[in-house]
This record gives sequence, C-alpha cells and structure tokens, in this order.
Amino acid sequence: MELGLTVPALLFPAISLLYLSYNGRFLALANLIRQLHDQWRETGDDAIYGQIENLRRRLRLIRSMQICGAISFILAAMSMTALFGQLLTAGQLLFAAALIMLIASVGYLLVENVISVRALELQLASVGPQATASAAVAGEEDAQVPRA
Repeated sequence: MELGLTVPALLFPAISLLYLSYNGRFLALANLIRQLHDQWRETGDDAIYGQIENLRRRLRLIRSMQICGAISFILAAMSMTALFGQLLTAGQLLFAAALIMLIASVGYLLVENVISVRALELQLASVGPQATASAAVAGEEDAQVPRA
C-alpha cells in the first residue's frame, strides 16, 4: 500500500482541534480545583476533599490525553518527513504509531468523560423528583419499621 504525503497531513487539523478541546477541559478543571481548594481550606469538608480527589484523577487523564496527542502530532510530522525523503516503510510505521497515539488519546478522553458523567450523576441524585420520591419511599419504610 502506498501512503502519500497528504495522508499523514490529514491528522494535523484533527489533532489540533482535539488539543484545543483538551486544553479547554484542563483550564475548566484547574479553575474548579482552585475554587474547591479554597473552600476546603476554609471548611475542611470531607465531601469537598473527595471532589478534589476525583478532579485530581481527571487531571491526570487530561495530562495523558495531551501527551498522547502531542506525540501523535510529532509522529505524524516525522511520518511526513520520512515519506518526503522516500523512506516509505519508515513513513508508514511512523504514521501507524501516530494513529495509535491518537487512538490512545481519545481512549483517555472517553475514560475521563465517564468519570465526569458519574460525578455529575452522583451530584444530581440529590436533586429533582427522583430524589424526592426516594426520600418519600425511605420515609414510608421508616414508618413501617417497628422501633424498639
């Protein structure tokens, strides 16, 4: 299979857009961590500490996303350089490695997204009709349990 010079070049806009997304996530988390850290220092609340630990894990995943994305970008550039120099096998291998790193980067994104959604679901569980219904059911169960 012949790999043209333009094929690895197709990765550049995709990686650049992903990187912008990753940086946006990073900045949003950094601001939230700063706010929660200030609240935790004032109150010492364990719930806030738990949120900070969750955000610390997500921050590590974002760092991994960014690293894999950057390596993918570098490998794509090296692939183009190799292909330009008529080193077809090296260019193909470098392109394959760039794709693998891009897939890893998106994999980290998916894991970070799952953690983010779970955290939001936990927070939203105490709000709305479902929480009210759960509290009502719990109250009915308590009323039916004989007290000693």
